Amino acid sequence: MTAWTPVTTVRFAGFSIGLTVFTLIAAFGEKGFIPILDSANLLFHEAGHLVYGLLGHRMAMLGGTLGQLTFPSIVIVSFWIRRETLSAAVGGVWFFENLFNIARYMADARSQVLPLVGGGQHDWNAIFRQWGVLMADTRIAAWVYGIGWAGLALVWLWVAWRWHSDRLVPVKGPFA
Repeated sequence: MTAWTPVTTVRFAGFSIGLTVFTLIAAFGEKGFIPILDSANLLFHEAGHLVYGLLGHRMAMLGGTLGQLTFPSIVIVSFWIRRETLSAAVGGVWFFENLFNIARYMADARSQVLPLVGGGQHDWNAIFRQWGVLMADTRIAAWVYGIGWAGLALVWLWVAWRWHSDRLVPVKGPFA
């Protein structure tokens, strides 16, 4: 099996600083929304409705959220197979960041104050209503939001573990 790309101290420091800045923006910005990234994620959300909609109405409703999670998952798997540590980790950050936006949308299920693309139906209002849990929208959203934060922490811990493991093996190259 191919070895993972090494996580040198310089790369680990860069990743850690980048993730710290990213988490500060996520924590102190508008809860659950990072403008540049989530505007792009909205495209994957809308594409998910179309793609998963091919599997029926129920999947079309879930498709937006699934689309937001599918594309980062493809990135993670692609880089995981190629054993590219930091690239897979960035895919993981993208995946778990999506949970902040999804949680924001879930928490809006009853109040429906978020603007919707094209003024369509609120996905999570319909989903939670169908599941009989509409009154728990904010509690479910809080859990999803927490999973997003825990996931970011796990991604960093994995990269830290890879860095620690790689320090035991001599690395050659300009960024060693």
